[in-house]
Amino acid sequence: MNTLYSFRRCPYAMRARMALRFSGVTVNIVEVSLKAKPAEMLAISPKGTVPVLDAGGQVIDESLEIMRWALARNDPDDWLLKDDSFGALWMDKLIEGNDQVFKVHLNRYKYAERYPEQPMEVYRGEGELFLAKLEELLKGRDYFLADHACLADIALLPFVRQFAHVDREWFAQTPYVRLQAWLERFLESDLFTSIMKK
Repeated sequence: MNTLYSFRRCPYAMRARMALRFSGVTVNIVEVSLKAKPAEMLAISPKGTVPVLDAGGQVIDESLEIMRWALARNDPDDWLLKDDSFGALWMDKLIEGNDQVFKVHLNRYKYAERYPEQPMEVYRGEGELFLAKLEELLKGRDYFLADHACLADIALLPFVRQFAHVDREWFAQTPYVRLQAWLERFLESDLFTSIMKK
């Protein structure tokens, strides 16, 4: 039996759970308390971060790798853009930009009191540069890189959601109307609501 160690509100765990749910892979989800991590999880992944997938002895402790593992088994809507090598390359770059750059600005914006070197608005402005790029990608279509959702949409979703929720009133009045619609569509989707149930 595949077992996923997860924390419901962790954006990395969210995207892994969405890919697993979408692919239809059967998985037993163990909700982890970050203050009391289970010994069996630490035994297979000593770094102690979530998500961790125990896939019948194969241990995967990176969310993006869990997503790719699930989609390699079943990808009914072509989230991996397997026939679009150019799109797939852009997908990798977009996810890398999210994980390596945007996530840093998001953390500083969300937890600005921990980073008193700059006002919160400075961190928000740095993150906004990424939001503006996403808004551009949505010109003329509902998803970032194709006429359907792909791995990049799902991989970025929890982080854009988190950024938007730091100050919802601010986000609602930004000029990123296509991005707002993109986010709302996913947040209301069966896929997202199903993985957020307790």
